[in-house]
Amino acid sequence: MTILKSRREIEMMKDAGKISAQALGLVGEAVRVGITTGELDAIAKRFIEKSGAVPSFLGYGGYPATICASVNEQVVHGIPGSRVLMSGDIVSIDLGAIYKGYHGDNAKTYAVGQISKDAQRLIDVTEQAFYAGMDAFETGSRLQSISAAVQETAENAGFSVVRELVGHGIGQQLHEEPNVPNFVTGNKGPRLRVGMVLAIEPMINMGGKETYTLSDGWTVCTSDKSMSSHFEHTVALTENGPEILTKG
Repeated sequence: MTILKSRREIEMMKDAGKISAQALGLVGEAVRVGITTGELDAIAKRFIEKSGAVPSFLGYGGYPATICASVNEQVVHGIPGSRVLMSGDIVSIDLGAIYKGYHGDNAKTYAVGQISKDAQRLIDVTEQAFYAGMDAFETGSRLQSISAAVQETAENAGFSVVRELVGHGIGQQLHEEPNVPNFVTGNKGPRLRVGMVLAIEPMINMGGKETYTLSDGWTVCTSDKSMSSHFEHTVALTENGPEILTKG
C-alpha cells in the first residue's frame, strides 16, 4: 500500500533530505585521484551523525557502511573500503539519512580526474533521465509514465537500463511501496497522487542491461564490464507538482 504524506510530513522529510544532500555534496567534493572509498564513507558518516541524524544504509539488511560507492562497472551497492580511486574512474555515491523518523535518499555519479567523453556523456544522460522521470511525476498519470520517460531518455542516447533494480517509495521506511522501475513493464502501476514521495533513481549502463552480483552479496556489476551511472533524488508530489526534497 502506498503511504501518502501530509504537507507537514513532507516538510519533515525536507529536513532529512537536506542532511542527505549536504552529506552527498561533501563526499562529492572529496572525490579525487588517490582517495579511498573508505575515506569517503567516513566523511559521510561523520557529517550525518554530527547533524543529529542516523545513516539510513548502515546496518540496513546487514549492509556494513554509510554510503554505497560503486566504481566503473559497479552499478550499485559497492561496499566502501581500501579501493583507491584513479584518474578515469567514475564513482556512484548513494547515501541516505534518517532525521526525526524520516528518510532522505540521494545518489550521484562523479568523475575522478580526467574521464572519457563517453563516460561523461553517460553521467549526463543519467541525470537527464532522472529529470525526465521527475517531469512525468504528475497527478492523475500512471506510475509507468515515470518509467517510460527514464527509459526513453536513456535508450534514445544509446544506453541501456538496469532491470534488476528499481526506485521506490520512501518515508518512515527507506523502502516503501510502490516500486518505481526505470523501464516499462506490463503493469501500468498506481495513479500518481498528491502526497506520494518517491526515490526516482535511474541506473544506466553504457553497454548491455545485464548485471550480476559479486560474492560479497551486495555489489551489483554490469555483466559486460561496461561503465554504469546512477542518479537519485527523493521527490514529493505536491499540489504544485513534483518537488525535490534532497536539496542542500
